[in-house]
Amino acid sequence: MKAIVRALVPLETRRLLRWKVHQAIRKLKAPRMLVGYRDPSGAWRQRTRISDTVFFYHPERITIADNVFVWHYSILDGTGGLTIGDGAQIGAWVGLFTHSSHIAIRIYGDHYQEVFETQKQGYPIAPVTVGRYVFIGAGAKILPGVNIGDGALVSAGAIVAKSVEPFQIVGGNPASVIGDTRKLDARYLRDEQLRRWYNEWHDNS
Repeated sequence: MKAIVRALVPLETRRLLRWKVHQAIRKLKAPRMLVGYRDPSGAWRQRTRISDTVFFYHPERITIADNVFVWHYSILDGTGGLTIGDGAQIGAWVGLFTHSSHIAIRIYGDHYQEVFETQKQGYPIAPVTVGRYVFIGAGAKILPGVNIGDGALVSAGAIVAKSVEPFQIVGGNPASVIGDTRKLDARYLRDEQLRRWYNEWHDNS
C-alpha cells in the first residue's frame, strides 16, 4: 500500500499531508488554559485561568481566589487544605503539597492502604497558603505547612520547606532567601500608572 501511495502521490504533497496531520494531532493533544473556576464555596472566579492538565487532589479542600493563573502539569494537593490568594501565578510542573507519605509507607508496609490517610502515623498533613500576587516558578515544590506571604517570588525549581515572608525572593534546595521583590519592582514604579496599580493591593498588605 505504501509503495502505491509513493508511486501515485508526489513527495511534496505527501509531506504537506503529513504536516497537516501532525498539526491536527498537536492541536488535539495540546494542553489548554481554561478560563473561570468555581470554588468549593460555590463562588465563580471569572478571571482565574487553570490548565486542563492540572491535577486536583481533594479539590473540596482547595480554595482559589480570582485572577489566579495555574500553568500546565501542576499538582494542587488539598489533603491538609490549600489556599491560593488573588493574582497568584503558578508555573508549569509545580507541586503544592499538603501531605506526605515518606515515613508512613515504611511503617505500614503492605498494610499502608488499610488505614485511612488522616489516621496514619508518620503521615504529616498540614495546610499550605499562597498569598496574593505570589509568583511560583516552573518546577518548584511547596511542602506541607508552608505559608508564602503576599508578593513573594519562588524561583524555578526551588524546594520550599519553610514559610516565606511577604515580598521575599527564595530559591534553591532547600530554598533560602535571595532577594526582595520590592527592590526588584522599584525601577518599574517610576511610571505613575504602574505605581498606582501596584499600590492598589500593595498598600493593603
